This record gives sequence, structure tokens and C-alpha cells, in this order.
Amino acid sequence: MADRLKVGVLFGGRSGEHEVSLVSARSVMDALDPAKYEVIPVGITREGMWIAGADPMTALQVESFEKTQAATLFADPARKGLWTISVDDKITQLSLLSRLDVVFPVLHGTFGEDGTLQGLLELAAVPYVGAGVLCSAVAMDKIVFKAVCQAQGLPIPDYVAITRRRWSHVPDEVLAEIESKLAYPIFTKPANLGSSVGIMKCHNREELVQGLNEAARYDRRILAEVAVPAAREIEVSVLGNEEPSASVPGEIIPSREFYDYASKYLDEGDAASELLIPAPLTPEMTQEVQQLAVDVYRAIDGAGMARVDFLLNGETDELYINEVNTIPGFTSISMYPKLWAASGVPYSKLLSWLIDLALDRYQENSRSERVFRPTT
Repeated sequence: MADRLKVGVLFGGRSGEHEVSLVSARSVMDALDPAKYEVIPVGITREGMWIAGADPMTALQVESFEKTQAATLFADPARKGLWTISVDDKITQLSLLSRLDVVFPVLHGTFGEDGTLQGLLELAAVPYVGAGVLCSAVAMDKIVFKAVCQAQGLPIPDYVAITRRRWSHVPDEVLAEIESKLAYPIFTKPANLGSSVGIMKCHNREELVQGLNEAARYDRRILAEVAVPAAREIEVSVLGNEEPSASVPGEIIPSREFYDYASKYLDEGDAASELLIPAPLTPEMTQEVQQLAVDVYRAIDGAGMARVDFLLNGETDELYINEVNTIPGFTSISMYPKLWAASGVPYSKLLSWLIDLALDRYQENSRSERVFRPTT
């Protein structure tokens, strides 16, 4: 077992999706092959403190950190690895806890899925699973993502982007602009968040005001987007670096009016949302949605993995790209791994492939020269 790869699994974080991250990470850690990998669990508190040692997962769940150690990852390739921090008599001591051969971020939402963590890992020169800085940032920001899709000619629903400051200063002007460009019902969303946190479906002006206020709680930039009529929620999992592959598509039948946080994570039993795998689509529509998933993945320079979510107009069969999740839910019953399982890739093998892709991408990036010395 001396040659096992040391895999740092990061979870928790400063996000509204903190709890979801813990569930995903537990599933990942339990499924990583112990003959190939040594798991180094690293928790991140709601306030952003990194913790390691003992059992950081339980510590985050009960919010008690006495048995853990403060930890850090230096943005310095000369000091690779996970370091613990202790303070004794006002003297700070650093100790190397473990080297990290690869990092598996299981951090949904802000400060984990948005490129910030990926930037730290790039500075530290540590291989990591999933998308790079650019793709992570673009996919997380719904407004920038839609602008990229428009530039690439990829189909998206009509939308209006506003700022929280503008909404608070000239609300009547904002309402008039949205209503002049979009017909009800209208979705309101924070630009940077996942798991449907802060999203509302608005059927009239009163609900639109409520929706914009709710979205403004979570972000300074807000998206108003027209609702696709009789929308069907179609999802495709993508795997790979420069030659990505698409899984069979799946369909979600939400337990509520739309696929909100409660229908994703809270509703259970007969009240739970239903997953249809494969999605009941024609062969032509299946091929179209798979191709679009690969197209948008490449358009934002995807790497490792992503789940691409679509909205299919139930009246016209028009297909629209909704969003790309670069760190999708990762429990064994989450849509991303379930779609790959239905495509012939079981959960544990999927995790191994993702780690291999991370190492391959790191090696490819390492081929780039970082120093330029002009010759005279």
C-alpha cells in the first residue's frame, strides 16, 4: 500500500450548499478504492477555516472543532502538501501533515466550484479533479455563462441581467425593463449559486419583487429569465478533457412546480422527485442533447467532469441549455454518477477515471513553458 495515491478530499465550505457538499464527499470517500488511494479528508468550515486530522467530516456536522487541527495549503509549489497550524505561547508552528498527489474538490457553489479554489490549486501546483479556473468561473456565473452561449450560437432562454445596487436604487425602472423583455412566468436567480438556492418562479409583478429580493440576498448580480413552457428537465453527464464523452440523458420529474432545493434534497418517499434514466426521448433528440452537452462543455473549456442541464419545451420540443455544473452532486444516487452507471461506468470506476483525468491534465499543463527570456 506504500504506492497508494494520496487524495485530498475537500468538503464543506463557505456556501449555501455546505450541507450538500458533506453528503457528496462522504459518498466519494467511501467509494474510493482503498487499495489504490489513501484518502486525506479536509473540511472547510462555514467561515472558511480549513481543518484536518481526527474526523473533519463529523466536526463539520456537529460544528465542534476541538479534536481537529487548523490546516492550510500554501500557494507555493516549494511547500507542497497539507500543513497543520498550531499556536503555542504565541508561537505559530507549521507541520506537514501529508503530501497531496491529487485533490478531489467536493465543494459545491461559491468558494469551491467558482474558480477560486482552482486558482489556489494552480498556484500550489497540485493536480485536481474537475474544471480549471476559467471553466469553473464561467459555469458558476449564470450571466457570463449565458453571454458565452450567445456568442457561440448555443440555445438559451431569454434573460435580463441586473445588479443588486440598481434594483435597490431604481426598482421601478428594473421592473419595467424586465416586463418589457420577458413574459411571465419569470425565474429570478442569484448569478453565482447552485442547488436552486435563492431561485423563485414568479407569475406576476408582486412575486417578481419577492423573487428579486430573494436573489439579492445571495449575490450582487441577479438574473431574470423567461420560463420555458411546459419545461422538461433533461440532464447529461460529461466526462473527459479534450475528448469528452456524453452519458445517456436522464429526465427529472420534479416533486414541485420546478426543481427547487426542497424537491432536490428534502422531499422523500412518494413525495420525492422522480429520475427517469434513460430519459424518454426520441433517438434524434437523444443525439441532439448529447451533442449540445459536448459543445457547451468545449465552449467553456471543460475538463474532468460536468453535468449539463437542459430545458426541453414541452410544446415545441425546442431544446435550451440551462446551466453547467462543474462539481455536480456526487452521492451514489446523484444524477451525475447515476447517468454514467446507466452508460456502463460504475461509481468507483468513475472516481478512478476522474483522478486519472486530473493527473493527465496536470501533466499536459506542465508541458507549457512558464519562463520567457528574449534573445537579442
